[in-house]
Amino acid sequence: MSGAVDTPAQQLIEGPVDEPTPSPVRRFLSAWLVRRLAKAILTIFLVSTLTFFLVRLLPGNPVDTYIQTQIAQTGISYADAAAQAKNLFSLDPDEPVILQYLTYLGNLLQGDLGTSILSPGTTVAQVIQTYLPWTLFSVGIAQILSFLIGIVAGMVMAYRRESWIDHLLTSIGSLLHAIPNYIVAILIVVFLGVKLQVFNLTEARGSYTPGVTPSFSLSFLNDILYHATLPILAYLLTTVGSWALVMKSSTVETLGEDYVTVARARGLTDRRIRSGYVGRNAVLPMFSQLAVSLGFVVGGSIFVEKIFGYQGIGYSLYTAVSGRDYPVLQGIFLVVTISVVVANLLADLLYSRLDPRIRVGGKTKG
Repeated sequence: MSGAVDTPAQQLIEGPVDEPTPSPVRRFLSAWLVRRLAKAILTIFLVSTLTFFLVRLLPGNPVDTYIQTQIAQTGISYADAAAQAKNLFSLDPDEPVILQYLTYLGNLLQGDLGTSILSPGTTVAQVIQTYLPWTLFSVGIAQILSFLIGIVAGMVMAYRRESWIDHLLTSIGSLLHAIPNYIVAILIVVFLGVKLQVFNLTEARGSYTPGVTPSFSLSFLNDILYHATLPILAYLLTTVGSWALVMKSSTVETLGEDYVTVARARGLTDRRIRSGYVGRNAVLPMFSQLAVSLGFVVGGSIFVEKIFGYQGIGYSLYTAVSGRDYPVLQGIFLVVTISVVVANLLADLLYSRLDPRIRVGGKTKG
């Protein structure tokens, strides 16, 4: 046995070395992570390609509408009107779709998402930058609140199995989980806005009150929270039930583990067992699901924001679909795809961190 120490380069050449805590560089260079990064990039490319062709199958075209309007109002030729539309919208309707696709890919590689058709002169990046933060704000708060409430409710249901509170919470959770968020949004409008008049629906429209200057102040925070309250409530009611049911199932499964039985045999208190053994281990798998659910924050808000008039990325997406704004549609769908893919990748990384057998299994199977 020579007492020499292998250099990192020699270790990479000779193969993986068993280490209790692999370094970040080795983890990044592992085949397990490389495969997932390749899958993520391929998924983003395929979805962006599919989106490009699907949006062009939508009936109607704002460019054609502009051309026909110019011909009717000014009497110019189609060629002149098409040239004006090309310069105005940076889009040639007569260009073959495959050439449009190649141009789109070239611009995408340069970080250019195009210019909005409905708002000439406004880039897609500016549209996303303007509306995306409000969706992240409202849905992000709702997800965190529903996650925390669901964990507590799920543990109560698991520890009170077959009791009246278990049956009540399970029934409520199942009902809320089954109702789409836009149906809940409509019910909120009808009861809280019209019947009980708890909220002034006219004043609550928008992401913040017109005329208010955005700033890092308590008054502005109260204003944006007021406008986001109804969307947050809709998201919260439709997601808390699923978290509670998942947490109940995970807690019941954890209660049957051998280490919980051993802890009870050692005479540990129920409070110690709940916090140090059951709760901690039952909630770990849910963190990866939370990462995945956050990935759908961007795309799951279109109907809710439209119903409440909340001007987030979902509202912008609805406007783009209605107006056949191809560049904005492509840009938002690309953001949705990237958010979901990155969230899944983070969930995989979190799982591999919590359970190294997943990472090892990925190497042996690959």
